[in-house]
Amino acid sequence: MALTKAQKTEQLTELKDKMKKSQSVMFAHYIGMTVSDVSDLRSKLRDQKSEMKVAKKTLMQIAAKEMKLPELDDKLLEGPVACIFSYEDPLSGAQIAFKFSKDHPQVELIGGVFEGKLLSKEEALVLAKIPSKIQLLGMFAAMINSPMTSFARALGEIAKQKETPAPAPEAPKAEAAPAPEAPKAEAAPEAPKAEATPVADAAPKTEEPPAAPAPEAPAA
Repeated sequence: MALTKAQKTEQLTELKDKMKKSQSVMFAHYIGMTVSDVSDLRSKLRDQKSEMKVAKKTLMQIAAKEMKLPELDDKLLEGPVACIFSYEDPLSGAQIAFKFSKDHPQVELIGGVFEGKLLSKEEALVLAKIPSKIQLLGMFAAMINSPMTSFARALGEIAKQKETPAPAPEAPKAEAAPAPEAPKAEAAPEAPKAEATPVADAAPKTEEPPAAPAPEAPAA
């Protein structure tokens, strides 16, 4: 059924508003799903602050252009396409659609827009396979659980030590005063050495009197 001009304007305004609020926009095929399946998928998306919106491709292209998003060419939006908007977690819409497609092959991610970049089908699937924020938090909690237990135990020990009064500091030991040194006895002055009395000169030798000359014999 052809849309009136007013309906097109209304849908365009709605698409622009949803693109502005969303953290990511994914595009998916959905033909062949039952009404019950569509309702189930919408419910799962809504639980994760996401939403699926079916609109004409030309309106999607105009809305993206007016919101300064990458150009959505016809090859990307081939066939009937639904927009999946993620308002809080940019991965939630892609992840839910990918998980839902395992039991409902009619749902197929074909591309998207994330952080101002146009995603190919392969890139959209890579994004959909990244663990969700909740899963990552669970993995992180499990990873640090053991170290955190040790850390908590260590904190408890520190708290106990703080509660236990610290022992009184020992009084400083008095240092023994050094005993006064006994005065050294002064050495007695040396007695003057007695000078040696010069020995008296030896008694003078007595000179023997000269021998008297022998008397001459009388001449014959």
